[in-house]
Amino acid sequence: MNTNFYDKLESCVKAVREKTDFVPKVALILGSGLGNYARNIKIEKEISYTEIPGFPVSTVPGHEGKFIFGYVGDVPVVCMKGRVHYYEGYDITDVVLPVRLMVQLGAQIVFLTNAAGGIKHDLSAGSLMLITDQISVFAPNPLIGPNDDRLGVRFPDMSDVYKPELQHAIKKAAMDNDIELHEGVYAQCTGPSFESPAEIRMLRTLGADAVGMSTVVEAIAATHMGARVCGVSCISNLAAGISPNPLCHEEVQEAADKVAPMFEKLVTESIKMFD
Repeated sequence: MNTNFYDKLESCVKAVREKTDFVPKVALILGSGLGNYARNIKIEKEISYTEIPGFPVSTVPGHEGKFIFGYVGDVPVVCMKGRVHYYEGYDITDVVLPVRLMVQLGAQIVFLTNAAGGIKHDLSAGSLMLITDQISVFAPNPLIGPNDDRLGVRFPDMSDVYKPELQHAIKKAAMDNDIELHEGVYAQCTGPSFESPAEIRMLRTLGADAVGMSTVVEAIAATHMGARVCGVSCISNLAAGISPNPLCHEEVQEAADKVAPMFEKLVTESIKMFD
């Protein structure tokens, strides 16, 4: 972690606080093609990433690039409409700056979503997968470098990153609304190239059920700060070597668009159940 990171984080907090005093309970990060969920929020304030000095800006199609503050039901939420990725060339501390900012603004729960490639045999494009655990060895750990005790301890425990009580709420929301919800382990690779068939076979052997290019580093940073984390993957395509078709980003967005109504319902009802 860069030694001046905390000062940068506090500068971003100050910039946001000059525009709103909204205090969220839940921080929601929307993955590729899932940005339209924001229409489900009773919006109080929108802040573009470009309005925050020094804040990283997403360059990926489908990631609009703004914070939305508002309510899902009666729950105060900050929604990150578009995330930044390590493959865009940002330092890993900048990649997790947004999630750290949302926790610093008051969020106690971080709800991570993503578009992912399906590895597990019963997953298909359009499936939703509850993330039960993660594999983080393929992306740089955001805690490398001097630790700042104001953010968290030097060696944070990762035994239960995805909190059981939040998983239970998401599973109940799925059951109550007749939404099929798979469960599995998510692995983050750096991207931006999709994984090779041999890499997918390796990931399957290691226990991964889905793979993508985000989420894990954000979960580590949020856990480091003491936030409770949960996550859902939208399976946008079958991974290389499983799918007979070449992989492309357009396929990711098309699958996300198809499953969007079910995804939005699941997220909304889950948030309402969070304690």
